[in-house]
Amino acid sequence: MTTQTTAALRDARRRFAGRPWPADLALGGGLTVFDMATLLARDPAPGPAGVLLWGLQTVPLFWRRRCPRAVLGAMTAAFVAFEVLDPVPGKTPGPYLLIFGVYALARYTALPAGLTGAALSLLAAVATDLLCGRSAPPQPGSLEPVTATTFLAFYGVAWLLGHGRRRLGIQAARLRDLNARLRAEQELNARQAVVAERARIARDLHDVVAHHVSAIAVQARATEEVLGDAPRGDGRKGVARIAETADTALVEMRRILGLLTAGDEAIAPEPSLAHLDRLIAAAEAAGCRVTARLDGPAGAVPPAVQVSAYRIVQEALTNVLKHAGPADTLIAVRQECAALTIEVVNGPVVDGRGVTGKPASGDRPVPVPVPGSGRGLIGIRERVAAFGGTVRTGPHPRGGWQVLATLPLPLGEVPGKAPS
Repeated sequence: MTTQTTAALRDARRRFAGRPWPADLALGGGLTVFDMATLLARDPAPGPAGVLLWGLQTVPLFWRRRCPRAVLGAMTAAFVAFEVLDPVPGKTPGPYLLIFGVYALARYTALPAGLTGAALSLLAAVATDLLCGRSAPPQPGSLEPVTATTFLAFYGVAWLLGHGRRRLGIQAARLRDLNARLRAEQELNARQAVVAERARIARDLHDVVAHHVSAIAVQARATEEVLGDAPRGDGRKGVARIAETADTALVEMRRILGLLTAGDEAIAPEPSLAHLDRLIAAAEAAGCRVTARLDGPAGAVPPAVQVSAYRIVQEALTNVLKHAGPADTLIAVRQECAALTIEVVNGPVVDGRGVTGKPASGDRPVPVPVPGSGRGLIGIRERVAAFGGTVRTGPHPRGGWQVLATLPLPLGEVPGKAPS
């Protein structure tokens, strides 16, 4: 059987299952026509009343799904009437037609009602058959001729088949419901994952673009101030730095936007603590004097922690360029016990001297603050909260501004410790 034929049969079965009345009509009508035809073929042919009463036993099967108890009741009543009236001499109906009603009752009715209805129908049919002398009392090991044991056996098989089919249908419906819920949960999880990934990419894009654009703004203002009375070479250097910073911003932005493309193109690796020199170079190109202190092996820190530490430093330097301009800045990254501490401080912190230990420049122009959206500090807090760490931002006790973040490290990543 080909795949197309199998698919066609499956589609036809699905459409047929959605409209069960044709099957009920075929069962009830087909049995009725067949029974009446076989009865008319007898010699001599019975009268119309007998044929009609015989056919009425299977007509109710058309409603077997909608009202199975009424169907079995009507079939049992027609059986009793045929037995009592005896319109066709020598014709013994037996339980062979009633089993369709018993099956329908067990299939489409709950257990208590189905079992009770089948027992009442069996009692009525057996009592009528015995009283009319059509069958003998129960005989062990005998089904022929028609006996009460015959009725019990046929009723029992029909009821067990119907009840088993009902249980299978209930389990199939439960599985379909669970499958639908699972699909809905998967779609919801997929949408949430997309939203979370978009938020992460938006934070990264904000960090990259805001950092470099802030550097461009600071360099542009500084170049504007020196172009008037500085040698031409200094002006060219400032413009060159602006171009270099803009190129860096474009490269970083393309790298992040590349994450949104569905292709096999190579994507640059995530930044780490080993790439802090890029941030330092960009800040120094903007006029800052940066001192960096990296204590402990960077390779011992998990990659995810390193990415967050890099972004925290990047955002802190962006805020320095936005609000303090070309200020003296300290970047300290150190491992303490089971945590990684990131500290970024800018401004004069000891007796008017910069964090580099050199005299702070007193002849620098007062920086013009660049408007911010506030997303930077929010991004820092979210990155720290993702690792269960702590963050403190605000004025430094000795002057300037400080960003101090602590990211816990897994036990296996702490130098000198092994996982338990």
